[in-house]
Amino acid sequence: MAKYREVESLSSVDAAYIAGLIDGEGTITLSRRHANDGRQLVISISSTERPILDFARERIAFTYSIGNRQALKLLLQIEPFLRSYKRQRAALVRDCYVLLTPRNGKYTPELLAARKRFEDDVLSLRANSVPARLEDPCATIP
Repeated sequence: MAKYREVESLSSVDAAYIAGLIDGEGTITLSRRHANDGRQLVISISSTERPILDFARERIAFTYSIGNRQALKLLLQIEPFLRSYKRQRAALVRDCYVLLTPRNGKYTPELLAARKRFEDDVLSLRANSVPARLEDPCATIP
């Protein structure tokens, strides 16, 4: 069984600080790394202040942007501290991402359709937008 690279465990103070960085200057999204790839979970922090970026890199052991299962591990640690629409994105990703992302990359037509709905739901959550009100966001998972 493949072992995923791990992010560092954070103290609650560091998790709250990094959540603030992501709320203010970061991104939680599903992105394509290459044109023909499926969307992957990505968390990034953008800042013009190098000490802030160095702090994040030292605490999480990443280079300002992480993806996939590493991003999910970080998201689970910082979600309680997020205060923007990114908290809703984090909750949706937490609940559905693993269920809709087969490790082997092989999707049935039903799973692919559910994955597309999930991606649309995540990406529709934006600042000042009305969030999607799904009874059970993962209910469409085959």
